Amino acid sequence: MTTTPTFELPIPTSAARAGHFADPPPGRPAAPPISPPDTIELPPDTPDPFDPPPDGITRFRTIWLSDIHLGTQGCQADYLLDFLRHHESDYLYLVGDIIDGWHLRRGWHWPQAHNDVVQKMLRRARKGTQVIYVPGNHDEAARQFCGLAFGDIAVRDEAFHTTLSGKRLWVTHGDLFDGVIQHAKWLAYLGDSLYTLTLLLNRWFNRVRTRFGFPYWSLSQYLKHQVKNAVNFISAFEHVMADEARRRGCDGVVCGHIHKPEIREIDGLLYCNDGDWVESLSALVETTEGELRIIHWTQKRNVRARAKTATVST
Repeated sequence: MTTTPTFELPIPTSAARAGHFADPPPGRPAAPPISPPDTIELPPDTPDPFDPPPDGITRFRTIWLSDIHLGTQGCQADYLLDFLRHHESDYLYLVGDIIDGWHLRRGWHWPQAHNDVVQKMLRRARKGTQVIYVPGNHDEAARQFCGLAFGDIAVRDEAFHTTLSGKRLWVTHGDLFDGVIQHAKWLAYLGDSLYTLTLLLNRWFNRVRTRFGFPYWSLSQYLKHQVKNAVNFISAFEHVMADEARRRGCDGVVCGHIHKPEIREIDGLLYCNDGDWVESLSALVETTEGELRIIHWTQKRNVRARAKTATVST
């Protein structure tokens, strides 16, 4: 009759759990106590994306962000992380195209900075910021979850926001009122591929500018605004969105989709577009006094960099 061998794992004593192990065999010197490091330090030139900046935080009542396009090489996640480190709000609206499902289906691209953006937003929601996510066409798969909440982030097909001044704003991505998206999606996919090539050119162009000490400047946005058909499409889109806001009994609309930040009045309706984080690097904000503003973060970064350089030189 054979017996099955048994194995026992050693159970650490209280001394071992405290950093000391059991007594060594006779004749062998005792090992020194093991002390885990108190902290793990990052290199001094690597800011933690979750730490507050040394030059302080600006607080707004509301922040609107859209067209971040996480999952693409054109996404300027580092700029967005820097913006989020410098700004907090009571309300945060994610107005579509946050994650680019179109591109992720073609090939996986998800660097650490993109993951940090998601974690940053989840952390905002956990800490009390009301985060509302309104999906767009590039993240349209999330529309099946409208009415639910994930990690304290509410997913909605559309939203309504009342400013401190009493204006009722309709919040939507805007793709549902784009005729190309709704009736010729193949053309939208083709245009998206060409747009991706333009963003690639834009990225290399700005690398050269940075090497020579010039600030960020969007070549792709400049080219888009020189094309008459693109300008006409943007103008028509803005009027359609203003008309839809009026039909819903609102005082204005906040949208994204066309990557053109704007605040203006159209036929008595307030039209606001919060821009994007692949070209203009912009956000729409409502101050604690109820004023609506567009923030171009490349300009803010350049101002901060020049101020710091001037301080060091003096």
